[in-house]
Amino acid sequence: MARHWHPLGESRDDFLVSAPFRYEHSVETTAPAERIWEILTGEQLVDWVWAFTALKWNSPPPFGVGTARDVTLLKFFTVRERFFRWDEGRRYTFSVYEASRPGLRHAAEDWTVEPTPSGSRLTWTMAIRPTPLVTPLLWVGSPLIRLVQRHALRAVRRHVRVPPL
Repeated sequence: MARHWHPLGESRDDFLVSAPFRYEHSVETTAPAERIWEILTGEQLVDWVWAFTALKWNSPPPFGVGTARDVTLLKFFTVRERFFRWDEGRRYTFSVYEASRPGLRHAAEDWTVEPTPSGSRLTWTMAIRPTPLVTPLLWVGSPLIRLVQRHALRAVRRHVRVPPL
C-alpha cells in the first residue's frame, strides 16, 4: 500500500472521448453478458491478467455509483478508482482519483458488456492525460499499453466459463 497518494483531477464522459491518450479494444465471447458482468464486478481479473496484480473493493456490495476500489498494476503502481456510472449488468465507468506514483493528471475507464446473438461483446476504453514529464513515456509505451489491453480482453475470453445449471 502506498504511503503517499497523488491526487488526479476528476474525469467524466467528455474526457473518455477527448483524452490525449485513448485506448479502446473489444472482444467477442460465447459467454452470456451476465457472466461477463459477474467477472467484471468480482476479483477474477487478477487471476487471469498478468498486469493486474491486486484488486480491492473499498465499498461493500451492492456496487453502484460512488463505489471505490484499488487496482494494482505490475505490483508497483496502484490507482484508486471511483465509479460515476453503474448500469447494472451492462456498463460501468470510473475516474481515477488517486495514484500511488506521480505522473497522471487524469485517467478514466469505461467497460461495456453487450449481448450478441452468439454470446456477448466486452469493450474496454481507457483514457489518460499524463503530466508533461510522463507524456514522452506514454508516446513510447502506447504499443505496450495496447498489447496489455488486448491480452487482458483475450484472457477474459479464454478463461470465461458458463457456470453449470
